[in-house]
Amino acid sequence: MTGFKLEHELMDNELLPPFSLTVHESQTFAIYSDPDIQASLVHTLRNNSNLEIFDRKEGLYDRLTVEDNIIFFHKWFNCSTPVPEILVLFELQACVKKPLRKCAHNEIQRVYYAKYFMMGTNPLVFQEPIQGVDTKTIHTFINMLKRRSNKVPTLILVSNMEHALLLGDMVYKLNEKGLHEIELDNGDGAMDAEEPISVPSTAKLFKIPAKVDDKVILIDPLEIDYIESQDGKAMIVINDESYPMDATLTEMEKKLVIYGFYRCHRSYIVNLQKVREIITWSKNTYSLRMDNRVQSTIPLSRTKIQEIQDMFQIK
Repeated sequence: MTGFKLEHELMDNELLPPFSLTVHESQTFAIYSDPDIQASLVHTLRNNSNLEIFDRKEGLYDRLTVEDNIIFFHKWFNCSTPVPEILVLFELQACVKKPLRKCAHNEIQRVYYAKYFMMGTNPLVFQEPIQGVDTKTIHTFINMLKRRSNKVPTLILVSNMEHALLLGDMVYKLNEKGLHEIELDNGDGAMDAEEPISVPSTAKLFKIPAKVDDKVILIDPLEIDYIESQDGKAMIVINDESYPMDATLTEMEKKLVIYGFYRCHRSYIVNLQKVREIITWSKNTYSLRMDNRVQSTIPLSRTKIQEIQDMFQIK
């Protein structure tokens, strides 16, 4: 199979705008949308196509051990990859003899990934595959994508833009206005064709105005975790709260550089004081984990990795 197409004629749902998308072989396509639109899309795909959507809800065997689950599905799907290799690939060695009902949440999710891998389904469609899982489990999912997505077309549906940018070769935003491609930061040029940002020698008293309903609130820059670009405008994020602004990301970058903010990606500025961890997912894929209540992960452009390591004096 060389690819599949989502036809707007099949999208017979009043909550979905008309759109078409061809998902090509050897590429992973990610669609970012709010949960309501995503639910409508999933419902429509299940009712109007023969696509199987993996959502980590369908049956595993709670009374069987992890190993027995893997062996059962290995035989059922006639998987050619040896069972010991499956256990290593999905980081299941430590819980291999444990009944599934006694496994931790992240261990169960990796058993789901292993099952999907052994099914050999073509194409692959995932709904929220890394939502609510830890770093090790995200690593295993990314490794699985590398093993499978170079052979089959893959579509991932998420409600988190960071997840879309992390997992997708091509990223789209789906809203009531239609399907829009998100320009990715592949390091092929400057983020903005503007003059270099000059750093003032001193910081003046400064607060950032943001809109909340019909009010304007003033935010201390040091409270901010990061700022992301949405539809060309900047959005301040503090923990799990977002505050829209009229300014662009480039305008905010110029104002905030003196306060220790850094443009880590075409679509993100981070408060360096809030960065807790630099995560390496693969040779050219990186994220920053923020030290906030929700432990946000922010994409880091591969062209920025050396610069940010120098800032933190990491050798």
